[in-house]
Amino acid sequence: METDIETNAETHIRLRAAGPEDTSLILEFIRALAEYEHLSSQVKAEEDTLGQFIFKEKRAEVIIAEYQGAPAGFALFFRNFSTFLGRPGIYIEDLFVKPEFRKKGLGKALLRSVARIAAEEGCGRLEWACLNWNEPSAAFYKSQGAAPLTEWTTYRVTEEKIKTLAGFS
Repeated sequence: METDIETNAETHIRLRAAGPEDTSLILEFIRALAEYEHLSSQVKAEEDTLGQFIFKEKRAEVIIAEYQGAPAGFALFFRNFSTFLGRPGIYIEDLFVKPEFRKKGLGKALLRSVARIAAEEGCGRLEWACLNWNEPSAAFYKSQGAAPLTEWTTYRVTEEKIKTLAGFS
């Protein structure tokens, strides 16, 4: 069941909330993003787990962007919380537009749509990460008013190390 978020006949852009029937499309976008970022070997996601965590457990939300009726991009995001602000926030895990649909306003429409959700929910922050080498995306984000956090370093513990840290192995 598709739920329109925004339709603009003038720009030919339609944004809609993804549903379970979009799981394979979401995985297609994830793989295309990973290819663009030269990280294809790191994609372990499968349709069944995406469907489980996004649509059944509601751990994340996805907005699909269409251009002239064709699937063109997506934003996948989830809620977090800032203890310093004492308020919720939203973290955009992925925002991707297929290369053939870039420069048509889709990225801006997706970012604006997630920002509206953040504003409506009283969020104190809307955050995401961008690879250092990805200058076109960094320039786009800066043009939308975002500022890079240069004083923070992101740390990551992955699946096997999580188990070790948890004391399971």
